[in-house]
Amino acid sequence: MKALTLALLLSLPILPLSPPKPAPQLTTQAVKRPKGGRWYFAASGHAIYCYGPVMIVPRANGELERVATFCSDGSPIVPLKD
Repeated sequence: MKALTLALLLSLPILPLSPPKPAPQLTTQAVKRPKGGRWYFAASGHAIYCYGPVMIVPRANGELERVATFCSDGSPIVPLKD
């Protein structure tokens, strides 16, 4: 009877004592940005992706200028090409 009990105990699977390692999370290095942006053509000649509204602001000489706000390059205001 002891031999049968011993054989039964030895046949049970042994569980590891340490908890399993968590699965690695796939993260992107890019900063998370709000959704709903739009591409614009900047006055510098480059395309730029911005999240804020387009505004009309006065220049130093008094003329009005269209600008996109809160852009992906970190600029709060980018002048747009008309």
